[in-house]
Amino acid sequence: MGIVKATHIILMVTWFAGLFYLPRLFVYHVMSTDKLSQDRFKIMERKLFYGIMMPGAVLTIATGFWLAIGGWGFESFWLQAKLSLVGVLVIYHIWCGVLVKKFKDDQNQHSHVWYRWFNEFPVLILVAIVFLVVLKP
Repeated sequence: MGIVKATHIILMVTWFAGLFYLPRLFVYHVMSTDKLSQDRFKIMERKLFYGIMMPGAVLTIATGFWLAIGGWGFESFWLQAKLSLVGVLVIYHIWCGVLVKKFKDDQNQHSHVWYRWFNEFPVLILVAIVFLVVLKP
């Protein structure tokens, strides 16, 4: 199980790297004024979401379930709370995908300030998940 746990952590870091960086790209995208930059951001956002975040999310969740089935079980409070937070994170991830599409279609309706706040949400989820996993209340 040690290899699966290490893989789960590596994949989680990969997923969170994307969750932290994509909204930052949205900030820069909104602030860009020339077509060349905007087109470049669209490419970067698409590649980050589909090439890094999506595999990271799917594989993080898959290895997490593997760990739960293989030893932790689903009965413990901390794991149920963690899974609830992961569910919220999946919704955030999907919302990011919707925003990637809106930028692709030139239909963004938010300011760079809104994206700066949007960018902070996964930090709160990460902190809560780490405390749950480490402290196992």
